[in-house]
Amino acid sequence: MAYSEALADRLRDYFSSVKKVEEKKMFGGLCFMVDDKMCVGAVGDELMARIDPEDFDAALKKKGVRPMDHSGKSMKGFIFVAPNAIDKEKDLKYWLNEALDFNPKAKSSKKPTKKS
Repeated sequence: MAYSEALADRLRDYFSSVKKVEEKKMFGGLCFMVDDKMCVGAVGDELMARIDPEDFDAALKKKGVRPMDHSGKSMKGFIFVAPNAIDKEKDLKYWLNEALDFNPKAKSSKKPTKKS
């Protein structure tokens, strides 16, 4: 699945001032890793965001938000946000800030290296 270059550019613009950001292609989209942790991404034309699992149920009640479904299983704390729910810059920034605020508490996606 291709991802929206327009959304990817909006994400790049937002994360341009954030340290330790890395772009990775995954889930058929483009993921932005912060401190080696999955933070947000562009999957198709939707925003994927990793938010605090404690805020997950409340987030699902917001316009255009659905759970991220990977391999038929919903992943608590991971959401997709529809394009019409992030077309305004303030709406996109809301979800990006939610993901970035949770990032320090999130588990790292990087596997620890073995010491020899």
